[in-house]
Amino acid sequence: MPRIGLFGGSFDPVHNAHLALARVARDHLRLDELRWVPVGAAWQKARQLTPAAHRLAMVELAIAREPGFTASTVETDRDGPSYMIDTVRALQEAQPQAHWLLIVGQDQYARFDTWRDWPELLQRVTLAVAGRAGEAPRPPAALAVHDHRIESLPLPAMTVSSTEVRTRVARGEPIDTLVPPQVARYIAQHHLYSNP
Repeated sequence: MPRIGLFGGSFDPVHNAHLALARVARDHLRLDELRWVPVGAAWQKARQLTPAAHRLAMVELAIAREPGFTASTVETDRDGPSYMIDTVRALQEAQPQAHWLLIVGQDQYARFDTWRDWPELLQRVTLAVAGRAGEAPRPPAALAVHDHRIESLPLPAMTVSSTEVRTRVARGEPIDTLVPPQVARYIAQHHLYSNP
């Protein structure tokens, strides 16, 4: 049974901390595949996202040479808000024999009980929660009875954020230490994030 990790996010833009976490997840969870899932229309984001085609292209550039990493258009191809339960249902229908693991950060985990159909989602996937070194992820009270479906994942010590990347680009500051070179080139070529 293949072990497939799902790594969802806005990836606006994808950066080196995303890649570091994905590598740790692939290795620590012994994944056969780690599927990057850029969100289509994020139901939890207040700001307007960069068009999905750009975010998907940057993910594809970032993961091109990474063994076991693939990009999925399951959410970017869907109209309306992106809910992970819909994504998981579609992917499991296509590959029912796989063991699915959903990679989330502590901030997402703390709000997991606000996700659409989260009890069903927990029955369909194992949650892999990325936590800071020495800090055990704290579940919302509603998830306490589901510990057997939750694994901890050590978070690499990196403090890069997509917000920081966008801010630096808008200020004309270098981002070469924050994103892969091919992503930095793509951002420059397409004039992304140049307006705050």
